[in-house]
Amino acid sequence: MSFEIWQCSNASCRFRFPAEVGMQQAQRCPRCGQPTQVVGQVQENGEMGTAVPTPPPSSPPLAALLDNIRSIHNVGSMFRTADGAGLNHLYLCGITATPEHPKLAKAALGAHEAIPWSQWNNGVDTAVSLQAQGYTLWAIEATPQAEPLYEAEITLPGPTALIVGNEKAGVDPGLLTLCDRVFCLPMYGRKRSLNAAVAFGIAAYTIRARG
Repeated sequence: MSFEIWQCSNASCRFRFPAEVGMQQAQRCPRCGQPTQVVGQVQENGEMGTAVPTPPPSSPPLAALLDNIRSIHNVGSMFRTADGAGLNHLYLCGITATPEHPKLAKAALGAHEAIPWSQWNNGVDTAVSLQAQGYTLWAIEATPQAEPLYEAEITLPGPTALIVGNEKAGVDPGLLTLCDRVFCLPMYGRKRSLNAAVAFGIAAYTIRARG
């Protein structure tokens, strides 16, 4: 898909924006209504700052257990992150939406078709099942005993599942008791936590890069 870069001809506005090639409404500035003109053209690249796709890493399998994620948009974003970071499976537990929900596909932008997933009613039961299969369980949660992710020594010991919990309630205490390690992300501002999908993205890429 191609995009044209349009710019408002009004000297006091000069609003600049992309629009798909052939979109007639782009001929008028959405801010001031004055005529616009094409000043450039680009091809769709998915996201700014992304690299050319590379083969998946040869390190041990890394999966994720998404427990009771309430936002469909967060789940869709997590599918995209899972695809980008080379995760091998998403375990969707509790109220976490699945790709069968029509709104998830819009947020996932096709990643839901690339990442294997399964639906589970009970996150703790899922975690126990993964342990029985030889998985190590790691969680992202701000507990008093959590290890700061950037200071921790990270080596994937084998198949590993990264656990992310509900946006409000956090990771289920029953899951935390099963985890081999719990990591937290440093917060330098006034808020105590990040959006669940953002935290998952940081953790997944950090573990994949250093594991």
